[in-house]
Amino acid sequence: MAKRCKWAGNDPTMQNYHDYEWGVARYDDTYLFEMLTLEGAQAGLSWQIILNKREDYREAFRQFSVAECAVLTDDELEEIRLQTGVVKNKLKIRSVRSNAIAFQKIQIE
Repeated sequence: MAKRCKWAGNDPTMQNYHDYEWGVARYDDTYLFEMLTLEGAQAGLSWQIILNKREDYREAFRQFSVAECAVLTDDELEEIRLQTGVVKNKLKIRSVRSNAIAFQKIQIE
């Protein structure tokens, strides 16, 4: 294993992300949509906060199924905001649906 970057610190979640995901080329659409969603949620926050909420995001957003996220209703998105451990910003939560719709259009192309 290559030398670990300082930003991974002593946190096992950050270290695992560094060692097995960061900088690794990935081609799986579900994983790419997950990263798009998590990066959007991270804006203005630390990556460590988002990684610590990753399982909450997976559960709330149907394991990052693009098809399922594209059809989430406003009521479902509001329930996710109120009832789960995701970042509570309404715009970030609604972006999951709009990004899923855009993602589907790219998949068609």
